[in-house]
Amino acid sequence: RSFASQTDGEARVTRVLREKFPRASAIKVVDISGGCGAMYEIHIESEDFREKRTVQQHQMVNQALSEEIKSMHGLRIFTSIPKP
Repeated sequence: RSFASQTDGEARVTRVLREKFPRASAIKVVDISGGCGAMYEIHIESEDFREKRTVQQHQMVNQALSEEIKSMHGLRIFTSIPKP
């Protein structure tokens, strides 16, 4: 598949993250299960993570995706804070 088109699952997860993290400067969701929607890798850069430890940042993402996670086998989360 081309890099420009997202799978339905990628688009759905991206939409949920955009709603939950409106201040995010970058959100990238990649289905790393070959397109079946079982495992995703998420990169999210947001001011919401400032002053929070990595584990707290990941908990915020897990909470935002609590419904979607129920149908997943795995999730890789990478969070960051925008550089000044």
